[in-house]
Amino acid sequence: MNYHHLIEVGKYRVSPLATQLDDGGFAASVSIRSGKGSGTHDRVSRFTRLFDNAPAALHYATEHALAWIGERNTRALA
Repeated sequence: MNYHHLIEVGKYRVSPLATQLDDGGFAASVSIRSGKGSGTHDRVSRFTRLFDNAPAALHYATEHALAWIGERNTRALA
């Protein structure tokens, strides 16, 4: 079973995902998309750390995405 939700952060659409594994644990991944049409870019990260529940996996993936976006915004302002 997959658990996900969509967050819009400025020009980015963040889609964290928690996937339940056969052993009952959860894996986390996140898609960070920007642009439209043929100019769309999608960065996908899959994490090796495992989680006990879906909310923890979603939180981890979301925090990773927000940190990545924050780094890009900081560079743009420099």
